[in-house]
Amino acid sequence: MKKSQLIIIGSGPAGYAAAIYTARAAIQTQMFIGEEAGGQLMYTTEVENYPGFPQGILGSKLMTDMQAQAEKFGTQIERQFVTAVDFSNRPFCIWTQAPEGVTAHQLVKLPHSEYLKQVEKIKQLAPAVESESVLITTGATSIMLGVPGEKEFLGRGVSTCAVCDAAFFKDKTTFVVGGGNAALEDALALAKFASSVTIVHRRDQFRASQIMQDRVLKNEKIKVLWNTSLEEIKGEQTVKAIVIKQVNGLQTLPADGVFIAVGHRPMTSIFHDQVELDSHGYITTRFSLTQAGLEQAGQHLSDQGLIQYPSMTSVEGVFAAGDVVDVRYKQAITAAGQGCQAGLDAQWWLESQV
Repeated sequence: MKKSQLIIIGSGPAGYAAAIYTARAAIQTQMFIGEEAGGQLMYTTEVENYPGFPQGILGSKLMTDMQAQAEKFGTQIERQFVTAVDFSNRPFCIWTQAPEGVTAHQLVKLPHSEYLKQVEKIKQLAPAVESESVLITTGATSIMLGVPGEKEFLGRGVSTCAVCDAAFFKDKTTFVVGGGNAALEDALALAKFASSVTIVHRRDQFRASQIMQDRVLKNEKIKVLWNTSLEEIKGEQTVKAIVIKQVNGLQTLPADGVFIAVGHRPMTSIFHDQVELDSHGYITTRFSLTQAGLEQAGQHLSDQGLIQYPSMTSVEGVFAAGDVVDVRYKQAITAAGQGCQAGLDAQWWLESQV
């Protein structure tokens, strides 16, 4: 059985940044990146708001460059999914196997209730690796609608981040799907650039906070289609139109951009019952911007009043960073920053165990 000092589960800016720091510090670092390495940035065309690239950079290139940098310092990259973990004792156990008849790719995407039926079978097998510490950077995925054209035009007119992409839609006709705070924030961000912004919402009232509703409804650039659902996204090389459904039937509207803002789902199914999660499934650390995070932080203050190992989860020796923790910002730069912090925390904690 393989043994490691640090296992990083997941990739993306948080995972790669952490690996750069730990491997460079001569920590034996093994990184399981699955089959879809790089996270959501792999579906982003040009990234213009990551510092250091005044001309912008392709999201996929940014991720492959980060991976190359991590490997340069000795990070061992494993193109396998982690299918089960056991954090009850150290060294921690990691499995990459899947039960007969189920692929690892299918397994990690199962609902938690279905996954639990498989995990007992997995844990009857010998673990693939043991590790003194673990860093979770599995990220979060945007909840998609599953309508025709959505997947095909992702990155070519369909986006899940207006803060990231609004500037690309200057003087364009745009639509935002959703009714919560995220959707309204996206609409306000787009209104600074787009010629028109229309919110498509399937109910007759928003779920967002009242202050956000007031800002949106007072903005002359923003219109709302109530009791309306998005049925299809059409285009050629890029988005050209959308099909909506209202009480009186279907209607096709011209469109340059469609922003899906119905929420994010943290990729934490395999960590249920292993580390503390919040009510939305995000991993809680001492750095979390939630009540649970504050409580954890308050329980781990040094004599100088400083939070000890802020990126540590509820399990000593298990850390987390990036969108799997971040309930608010969800930007590449914040994920990378958290990855750096978690990498340093893991390094310092491992050194303290000697």
